[in-house]
Amino acid sequence: MAHATRVLRSEWTKATTVRSTVWTLGLALLITVLVGMGLSLVFKSTYDDLAPTDQATFDPVFTSFAGMSLGQLAMIAFGVLLVANEYSSGMIRASLAAVPQRGLFMGAKLLVGTVLVFVVGMVTSFLSFFLGQAMLGDLATSIGEPNVLRAVVGGGLYMTLIALFAMGITWMLRSAILSFSILIPLFFLVTPILGAIPATQDAAQWLPDQAGTMIMTVVAPDRPYGPWGGLLVMVAWVVAALIAGYATLRTRDA
Repeated sequence: MAHATRVLRSEWTKATTVRSTVWTLGLALLITVLVGMGLSLVFKSTYDDLAPTDQATFDPVFTSFAGMSLGQLAMIAFGVLLVANEYSSGMIRASLAAVPQRGLFMGAKLLVGTVLVFVVGMVTSFLSFFLGQAMLGDLATSIGEPNVLRAVVGGGLYMTLIALFAMGITWMLRSAILSFSILIPLFFLVTPILGAIPATQDAAQWLPDQAGTMIMTVVAPDRPYGPWGGLLVMVAWVVAALIAGYATLRTRDA
């Protein structure tokens, strides 16, 4: 137990003293909140120009999370750098020499990363909601309306899971460059394109970000799963990535 506590302290020190990881969390908050406020203001000023069908399906909660698509880039960067920094600096050899139990090493880093992104993700989600609703004016909703609190909490959970997914992928690839070269195109090109093409929409809705964002909606699109079902799909992707990352960490030399 004492050994596990020392490992946790070590991982906490690594995570909170490396400027790149601290900055990425700060950027995740700022980008998500500011972009969400800006786009909420745009929607407020252009709402009357929307088609009647678009007005009928307008979701003020999801609108306040419009910055999430960019903010998640910073969360992905946090997850990648938290793992990859040890490999790029060569510190991984010293870390595994000090903690030969690789499951304990990975678990400690994972716990520290989860705590950090969960706290920042929840703060980001609630700020995005309240400030976004302020920009929407008479189009806004309140936290007490049905399913709104679930969607806001879900925003924090989504940001947490996207970072954990990035950590799992990075443990597999052991390289920041390789991880970014897969994750950035996946979430910013592949899934939006597949989701926009009618022939591939049915497959795209099972991808992690497409499924995960359902938890942030109140006016949900037609999917074979609901908001919590979508989050479970994303959780399954995260668990698979972490299992694969652990298998790589356990079987390959530093």
